[in-house]
Amino acid sequence: MLAKNAGQSDFDKVLIVDDHPLFCDALSMTLQSVANIGEIHTADRLENAIGLIANGLKPDAVILDLNLPDVDGLEGLVRLKSAINAPVIVVSSISENRVVSQVIHAGASGYVPKHSQRDVFRIAFETVCSGNVFIPDGYVLIDDEDNDHNDAVNRLATLTNQQSRILQLICEGKLNKQIAFDLSIAETTVKAHVTAIMRKLGVQSRTQAVLIAKKASLASVLQE
Repeated sequence: MLAKNAGQSDFDKVLIVDDHPLFCDALSMTLQSVANIGEIHTADRLENAIGLIANGLKPDAVILDLNLPDVDGLEGLVRLKSAINAPVIVVSSISENRVVSQVIHAGASGYVPKHSQRDVFRIAFETVCSGNVFIPDGYVLIDDEDNDHNDAVNRLATLTNQQSRILQLICEGKLNKQIAFDLSIAETTVKAHVTAIMRKLGVQSRTQAVLIAKKASLASVLQE
């Protein structure tokens, strides 16, 4: 194996999950330039990203936008972390220090504001590649004082991808029969998953499960 050039990361294959094509193109060029990434894949939805992974894609790292059309930010991060064994770097236009902290507490390996210069992306990749967590200059990691939020995120992290998808549909107000139709599975299978979801979340009803999901949402962090 050839030696890496100076400034080159060990990440040869990267998956970018972002629904803005122009940003994906610009970020792809940036990563190829500053981190010498050889193979870049993109997905415009979380479900599409998880589909790529389920079909055999094994990225060395994932770049994740928080504002995706099909999922709330922190839930998306939790689901992605459960689907792969690779670091996830969040790239977002949101610059709230609390959000940066919550993202790191939820398992991200780094956080890069979208407006960052190329060198910031280079340093972020070098930092994460070395096994450390990257936080950009001007931000500090706040202790997770919101125990309810932290507990909700931890509970959601125990769900499988299918269970997370079913919980998302429950949050949309769909009944078991509708969920079964949407996911092309038997209604009895949905019922089994719902039972498992409630057991893992430590709740007794669908309504309580929805409340747990909402506590872990990015919107709840911004509203506090």
